[in-house]
Amino acid sequence: MRAYDNPVIPGFHPDPSVCRVGEDYYLVCSSFEYFPGIPLFHSRDLVHWRQIGNVLDRPGHWELPDETPASGGIYAPTIRYHDGRFHVITTDVDGLGTFLVTSERPEGPWSDPVRIDLPGIDPDLVWDEDGSCWCALAGVQVARIDPRTGKVLEGPLPAWSGTGLRDPEAPHLYRIGEWWYLLVAEGGTALGHGVSIARARSPRGPWEPAPGNPLLSHRGSASPIQCTGHADLVEAADGTWWMVLLGTRPRGYFPEFHVLGRETFLVPVEWADGWPRVGPVRERHPAPTAWHPVEPPPVRDDFDAPALAPYWISPRRRPEGSWSVSERPGWLTLTATGDSLDRPGHTFVGRRQQHPDCRTAALVDPGTGRAGLSVRIDEAHHFDIEVGGGTVSVVARIGPVRQRLAEHPVPPGPVTLAVDIRTADVLPPTVTTAGGHAPGIRAGGPDTIAFSVEGPSGAVRLAELDGRYLSTQVATGFTGRVIGMYVTEGSADFDWFDHGPAVPAAS
Repeated sequence: MRAYDNPVIPGFHPDPSVCRVGEDYYLVCSSFEYFPGIPLFHSRDLVHWRQIGNVLDRPGHWELPDETPASGGIYAPTIRYHDGRFHVITTDVDGLGTFLVTSERPEGPWSDPVRIDLPGIDPDLVWDEDGSCWCALAGVQVARIDPRTGKVLEGPLPAWSGTGLRDPEAPHLYRIGEWWYLLVAEGGTALGHGVSIARARSPRGPWEPAPGNPLLSHRGSASPIQCTGHADLVEAADGTWWMVLLGTRPRGYFPEFHVLGRETFLVPVEWADGWPRVGPVRERHPAPTAWHPVEPPPVRDDFDAPALAPYWISPRRRPEGSWSVSERPGWLTLTATGDSLDRPGHTFVGRRQQHPDCRTAALVDPGTGRAGLSVRIDEAHHFDIEVGGGTVSVVARIGPVRQRLAEHPVPPGPVTLAVDIRTADVLPPTVTTAGGHAPGIRAGGPDTIAFSVEGPSGAVRLAELDGRYLSTQVATGFTGRVIGMYVTEGSADFDWFDHGPAVPAAS
C-alpha cells in the first residue's frame, strides 16, 4: 500500500488552513513577522504541496514596521472558496487587526485588505445556505458579517469554548449534513495542545460537545510528533475526510527542543455516530487515493529568474532598493539597510529550514561590503558566518550576549560560505572535556550547527555550535529557523544559494 511521510509541509509552516476546489487543494499558513505574508500552497492529493505564491505579496499591500516584535504580525489565516472567489481572513496583531482579502485566482492578485471590526485572533469564514457569512474567532465567538464591506451584522455571540482547557482558539465552523460543527484547539500551542469538537443545529448554538473529546492530542505521549493542534478539516474529491494540523518534532535531552518551528501534518479522518474520529498523527500513514507528486523546490537557486521565488522571506519588509536580480544578471544583489542583525531594519533574504539534517551554502562576492549567511530565530538569537575586509568570521548572538568565535583570512573576490546542520553529531548527554569527565555539564541539544569557508584547497571548519540556542524553547515565540543571506555594510552579490537535505556520510 502506498504511504506518505509526515510532515507534509516541513519547516516553519504553522496554523494550516485548507480548502478544496474540484480536485485541487489550497493551503495557507501563518507567517508572523515575515514578508511576503501568508504562504500559499497547491496540491492535487493533500500530500504533495507546491508553494505557488504568498497572499500578502506586494509593498503597500501589507508591510510591518520595524518596531513589530518577533512573532508578531500575521496570525492564523483561514482560506475558503465561495461564489467563484478565494477568501483569506487573518489577523495582523500589530497593525490592521482582523481583515479579509479575496481573489478570483489563488495566484492573485489579491484585493486590498477589508478590515473587520471584531476582537480576537484566528478568524474563520463559512457561509450558510441562505448566503449569510459567519466568522468565528478565538475565545470562542461567532459573528455574522458582510465580507464585502467588513461590517458586523450580528454578534459577536459567545459559542462553545472547548472542554475548559486554556487558550480556546483556532475555531473552524463547518456545515456537514444537518449539523454545524465547531472545531477548536485548546490547551495552548505547546505540549498541552489538542483538538476538540462540538455540534449544533445553527451557528448560533446551543453546542453539544463530542463525547470523545479531545478529538486529537499527543499530550503526555512518547510520540516523536508533539504539540498537535490548530486543525482544519477537508473532504477529499473521493468523499474521504482529512485533517491538516500543526505539530513539532522535538529532539535532544530533556526538555527537548524543536528548531524547525511548528510544521504542517496530515491525518485521515473517519466518521462514526455523527462525529469525526482521528487517530494519532504518525510519521507515516496510508496515502489518499489520489497521488500526484510534484517536483520539490530546487536545492540551488541561481537567481536567473526575473523575480525571487515565493519561498524567499525577509523580516517585516523587503524595501525596494535593498535587493535586485537585474543589477548583476545571474546574481542576487543585496544592499545594506541596517548595520547589524541584532536590530530590526537589516537586509536579509532567507528560506525556512525544512530538514533536521541539512546543508546550506552560497557563493558571495562581498566587494567592499560585509555580508554572509545567518541561521536565525530573531534579532537576539542567530548564528552568522560573514565575510568582509579579507576575513571570514563566525558570530553568535544568544540573548544579551554577542561573541565573535572564529576568524579566517581569505583573498579578495567571491568565497563560498557553508552551514551544515546535523542531528547525529550532537554531543552525548554527559560532556567529556580535555581534562576528563565534567560532572554536572550536559550537552544533548537538538543538533549541531557547523560553519565553514570553502576554497580551491578545500573546506576550513571554523566553528561548531549547539543548536539548542536557536530553538523555540530558548528564544521563545511562534516561528522556526530561517537560513539566509544578509548584508550589513555596503552591497554584496550572491551567485547561488543551496539549501537541501544533508547527504549521508560515506560508510
